[in-house]
Amino acid sequence: MSQQTRTNTPGFGWAVLTTSLAFVVAQLDVSIVNIALPEIAKAYHADISTLQWIIDAYTLAFAVLMLSAGSLSDLLGSKKIFQIGLIVFGIASAGCGLAPDALTLIIFRIAQGVGAAMMIPSSLALLNHQFAHTPQLRTRAVGLWTAAGSSALVAGPTIGGLLIAFSNWRYIFIVNIPICIIGYVLSFKMEQTAKTNKKSFDVAGQLIWMLSVTTLISVIIEVPRLGFSNALIWGGLILSVLLFGIFLWIESRVAHPMLPFHLFKSGQFNALLVLGAVLNGSYYGTVFILSLYLQKVLNYPSLIAGFAFLPLTVGFVISNVISSRIINRYGIRKPIVAGLIMFAVGFAGLFIAYEHTPYIQLFLPFLSIPMGMGLAVPAMTNGILSSVDKTLSGTASAILNTSRQTAGAIGVAVFGAMAAGGSVSILGAVSKSATISIGLTALALFLVTRSVKK
Repeated sequence: MSQQTRTNTPGFGWAVLTTSLAFVVAQLDVSIVNIALPEIAKAYHADISTLQWIIDAYTLAFAVLMLSAGSLSDLLGSKKIFQIGLIVFGIASAGCGLAPDALTLIIFRIAQGVGAAMMIPSSLALLNHQFAHTPQLRTRAVGLWTAAGSSALVAGPTIGGLLIAFSNWRYIFIVNIPICIIGYVLSFKMEQTAKTNKKSFDVAGQLIWMLSVTTLISVIIEVPRLGFSNALIWGGLILSVLLFGIFLWIESRVAHPMLPFHLFKSGQFNALLVLGAVLNGSYYGTVFILSLYLQKVLNYPSLIAGFAFLPLTVGFVISNVISSRIINRYGIRKPIVAGLIMFAVGFAGLFIAYEHTPYIQLFLPFLSIPMGMGLAVPAMTNGILSSVDKTLSGTASAILNTSRQTAGAIGVAVFGAMAAGGSVSILGAVSKSATISIGLTALALFLVTRSVKK
């Protein structure tokens, strides 16, 4: 390594801060919008289907483009993709803040998803490259990166409530712009990552994947409006499955697939992908429902509803702070198992949610769910990174985050569909979402205990 390279190499804190800023804005915009849904509905006279699209337009674009972004990250270098992602996300956030109608907001939410898809796998690849030679340091760095993103995810409703109370809902998007600018400036000191030997980009695979997932999410969102027996619904489901089959066929034949099948030979890799999907699908869908429950059923103002989510932030911070020490001492399996048990216990606590439930009864579930997730996610991420060559870390990160974001979009769509009939439906959706989440967590726990090494 040259003297110049050593001089330009960022320190531990600099590298973690730079990559974490991107994860913060990406995760913040998953949840901060939830608390603003009633205000957005008033501003645009939007129904619940439109509100679902405002949420899912972001997570959907995030999910369907993640694989391509990870592949580009390995092909062109993570630093370049990371910087472009920050620029796209900042510009799209300004567009969201200035959107004159719901359609324009949805379009810019898609653009935000494009930027986020570029930032996340590349930021994790940058961290993996920086600390690949020191596994314990990488574990600590990934833990702090995860803590920053997780804290932003759960702090979103609280921050959103404050911004709405003291300004208006448009500032929930404007707040991203200075963070993107700071991250972009800091990124120039980051090292460029090693590139793969790929010579081409899998265009056909990306297009078919995008159509398959978009069709599936669209169908789920439109079920309450069209009805499950509608021919368009069934046609969409069949089309989505056929497109996914074509996608797998393409990936098995192209020279440089964006989804390398050899990564799936590891049972641990597969189990961790399922785990990521369960965590995000359950969490995103439930937070969407709880945002409506607090404001539409318990009649909390947006500021109070935002503060009601504060235990979620505290739970994530506590578990993420201690997660790296636990992983270094016990490996990844025990933290994941403990985290999943806490995750399920938290959802079980939501069965007490009724029309006049005191907030104190919701406090423990609101604390237990993120604490469990905060223990499991860093261990899961380290398990994924350690199972692949560092030249494929961008792709591996993209596959993990694709499964998570796709599941998150499906969770919002499915749980939102259960809440489409007003306050009574919202109340029922809380217990239904808890039941589904507990079942999925049990499945993840079974797979983890069978497949994940200590």
